Amino acid sequence: MPKLLLAEDNDFSRELLTRRLENAGHQIIAVANGREAILAARQYRPDLILMDLEMPVMDGRAAIRTLKIDPHTYRIPIIVVSAHMAEEIIAATYSDGCEAYEAKPVIVSRLLERINETLHALSTTPRQPKLSLAPDAPATPPEIS
Repeated sequence: MPKLLLAEDNDFSRELLTRRLENAGHQIIAVANGREAILAARQYRPDLILMDLEMPVMDGRAAIRTLKIDPHTYRIPIIVVSAHMAEEIIAATYSDGCEAYEAKPVIVSRLLERINETLHALSTTPRQPKLSLAPDAPATPPEIS
């Protein structure tokens, strides 16, 4: 049973997606912001992360950048699930390190297909850490507490 981390600040959306993904056979760890996503990824080492972009405390893009430079989490694939559909935002999230981008409102069957594709690709492709995201990116991940 694949273990997924869902980072979504909207309670209704988080609960609905959790139920739908659990019904599809996934174990779900649900959190409400990017900071919690980083802590949960470090603690539970999920097989895949579903990340909203617009969240309180720490947004999804900042969380993605932090996860992709952390030696304990850089291998975890991330699928962004967001209502933001501007090309520059989508391109930026891929540059940050996400593997896929799904639009809201979520079509669960399509999301499940994307999850399966991403997990399959992970099992066949070795991953390297993303050590430098920008000239001012830190060499080591920041401490999150």
